[in-house]
Amino acid sequence: MTSLGLLIGVGVVAGIVLLIVMTRLLYICQPNEVLIFSGARRVLATGRVVGYQIIKGGRRVRRPLIEAVDRMDLTNMPIELAVTGAYSKGGIPLNVHGIANVKVAGEQPMLDNAIERFLGVDRARIMAVAKETLEGNLRGVLATLTPEEVNADKIKFAQSLLTEAEEDLRHIGLELDTLKIQDVSDDVNYLDSIGRKQSAEVQKHAAIAEARNKADSAIQSAQNHQTTEVSRLDAQLGTLRADMARRVTDAQTKGVAMVAEAKGQVASKLARAQAELDVQKARVEQVRRQLQADVLEPARAQKAAAEATAKGEAARIVEQGRATAAAMQEIATTWRRVGDNARQVFLMQKVDGLMRIVMSSAGDLKVDRLTVLGGIGGNGGSGDMAGKLIAMSEQLKAATGLDIVQAVRERVSAGHPTPAPVRVGT
Repeated sequence: MTSLGLLIGVGVVAGIVLLIVMTRLLYICQPNEVLIFSGARRVLATGRVVGYQIIKGGRRVRRPLIEAVDRMDLTNMPIELAVTGAYSKGGIPLNVHGIANVKVAGEQPMLDNAIERFLGVDRARIMAVAKETLEGNLRGVLATLTPEEVNADKIKFAQSLLTEAEEDLRHIGLELDTLKIQDVSDDVNYLDSIGRKQSAEVQKHAAIAEARNKADSAIQSAQNHQTTEVSRLDAQLGTLRADMARRVTDAQTKGVAMVAEAKGQVASKLARAQAELDVQKARVEQVRRQLQADVLEPARAQKAAAEATAKGEAARIVEQGRATAAAMQEIATTWRRVGDNARQVFLMQKVDGLMRIVMSSAGDLKVDRLTVLGGIGGNGGSGDMAGKLIAMSEQLKAATGLDIVQAVRERVSAGHPTPAPVRVGT
């Protein structure tokens, strides 16, 4: 337990020492400054080898015993400029007062120039160097401008000074943010005389302008009066013209009204005649349609019905004729096909109708039994006729299935239930 406690204590102490060391070695760069780690060789983009590394924003751990760390402030340094007795163009000494804002450049390679010249230098010393540089540039710019130019356009003067000083400040790693000229004066009252001259010029121009304004006002007043009179006369002339035009318009309107009235009367009569004509046309059309409905349409319907009836009757007759012709053609064909027996078959077909006629004429005859007496086979006698009838009856029965004797018997039985026997003899 003693060894374990000792190890824990040693670990805690080592951790505290390591934390203290890391706190002392870790450097964090603020946005308004740069950190310069000196002691490590580094090759710049231009190929020049330097012994430092720049950190702008962020953090880094310093390598102990190898690197040293310095901070360089990038905030603005206000510098008051005061130049007295600086000769301008033309030999007039001037006194100039202004204010400038200067800071250490934050981008390379100007930052490298500032590090080489101001690393570890007090901020007041940097401001002094910047002030001396700007005052020298100010004297140089004043030597190229006349007092009138300096006094008339201070913005142009400040811009010239800014252009002149910017290049010199770049060489020492500084940037000129703003430069304002506050006052320009002289000890010989040259600028005051210029001001008085300018004031006299201004007064002269003001008097001339006032006289011109009065003259212009008088001219304008006369022109306004002339314009007013012309406008009044134009208004009167316009009124007369309007009255004349109104009268002409009234006369024209009356004439147009009379013409329009006459045209309206004619148009009214024409419209009534046209309406009457339309009425008569309508009546004619009504009569025509009535005649068509009462006379023409029934006649056309009767004509169509008669034509249809005639066509139907003609079609029936034609079809009957065609059927009869077809039947006759068929009979003729059958007759030719059968040959000599066709006559007998034809006669047998006619016997049926003949027998019906015979039977119908014997409707009131009461026959109980039909007996044929006499010999068969004579030479044209009654026996021969009876034989022929019997033969014909048998042939009919065999050919058509019609039993004449039986039919006659049933016919007689249907008419007289109790017939009296009839004997037929020779």
